[in-house]
Amino acid sequence: MTQPSFLDLIGSGPDGWGPALAAGALMTILIALAGYVVGMLFGALGAWAKIAGGPIARGVAGTYTTVLRGIPDLLVIYLFYFGGSTVISAFGHLFGATGFISFPGFLAGALAVGVTSGAQQTEVFRGAYKAVHTGELEAAIACGMSPFIRFRRIIAPLTLRYALPGMGNVWQVVLKESALISITGVVELLRQSQIAAGSTGRPFDFYFIAAIIYLAISTISGALLQFSEKRVNRGVRRG
Repeated sequence: MTQPSFLDLIGSGPDGWGPALAAGALMTILIALAGYVVGMLFGALGAWAKIAGGPIARGVAGTYTTVLRGIPDLLVIYLFYFGGSTVISAFGHLFGATGFISFPGFLAGALAVGVTSGAQQTEVFRGAYKAVHTGELEAAIACGMSPFIRFRRIIAPLTLRYALPGMGNVWQVVLKESALISITGVVELLRQSQIAAGSTGRPFDFYFIAAIIYLAISTISGALLQFSEKRVNRGVRRG
């Protein structure tokens, strides 16, 4: 029997896995985006706590960034997935359910990736805020701007400008971390490649395809981030 060619494997014909790989790539992007947005929320809260919070808030934020940056990402996913499943099962048993109730894999993965990336984004946002020149804030106060107006017109735009390069680096990390979500049962790109490799006996071909797709997603998103940096830095004089 003739083995299908490489092009047949990535096509949509009888031997093709193209649609399945495309669906896996889409799931990878969705997980990465969800985790990244969750991470932005945690990062913004963590940065606020470290910059403007009281001693307790700073202590909580410091503990958060220290612990989450010190624990392997895979372990965090395990804790969210199995810990969430344990809690859901316990609640289910209170209402008469039996057996093990699993936590939704997508939700567990997005939360785990988000909390992990949030620890990194906390430092990105904090560093970006520290880069805002105090003279600009003092000028805004002298002009009589309220705290909300100062935040909207001065602090937020400048912090975003300084944070974008770091946010781009965090996105690339989140994109690679999404491959770990397969342990929760979510069929993203890497998991779909494993399924295809096992079904066809062509592991190198499918892992090579997965690497190319990951590289393409990373390159395109990196170009979009660079474009965003240029947009927000228009009219800024370089020293």
